[in-house]
Amino acid sequence: MLILKNIDVYYGKLYTLKKISIHVKKGEIVALIGSNGAGKTTLLSTISGLIKPSSGSIIYEERDITKESTENIVKMGISQVPEGRLIFKTLTVEENLLIGGYSKYSLKKRKEIKEELDKIYHLFPKLKERKKQLAGTLSGGEQQMLAIGRALMSKPKLILLDEPSMGLAPNIVKEVFQHIVELKKLYGLTVLLVEQNARSALKIANRGYVIETGRIILEGTAEDLLSNKDVQRAYLGRDLDAELRI
Repeated sequence: MLILKNIDVYYGKLYTLKKISIHVKKGEIVALIGSNGAGKTTLLSTISGLIKPSSGSIIYEERDITKESTENIVKMGISQVPEGRLIFKTLTVEENLLIGGYSKYSLKKRKEIKEELDKIYHLFPKLKERKKQLAGTLSGGEQQMLAIGRALMSKPKLILLDEPSMGLAPNIVKEVFQHIVELKKLYGLTVLLVEQNARSALKIANRGYVIETGRIILEGTAEDLLSNKDVQRAYLGRDLDAELRI
């Protein structure tokens, strides 16, 4: 479904992504793990068209999207849930969701928008309960659900999740990761998941990549990465979050 070949990205003279090559098959959950500053968010932003690579190619469903605009990439079926959620706090929950369906509004597909809202309210009942509430008054976990719901409004085939567990309590983290699994089961979505919570991410993933200082240094099945001694030492640490295992 998605193939990145030898992607290079520069911020000015700073060489941020270095010959990145990854692939994501249809129906997979693929985890991208690494420390702060490794290049995880930059990689997702490059796939979304927010950042343009200086070299390399991005192929989505056999189409080269390397130079496509972000708007066109969303219309093709790729949606991103940004780090920090970035919801519109002074708008209501439902208004935030409707913004996610902006491409449908331009085509006047009001019935389709209503159907997507109903599906999201079914997946996240708390959002339905709070649909008229200002988004800024939601809890952190509810805001994350809202950010995911907003991304779903464009009916993506591939969803890019950037640090969905950031700033959340352990019990809420577990709930968020359960929802990610449901996205695959209920929506048939393919997921590229960026996470510092490596153990929880690999527990729900099919495969994973490890990125370090802008380079992919390791790849394999989720099971292989979980059992890899170097990954355990660098990213998993002691088994303090066993209660988050799904």
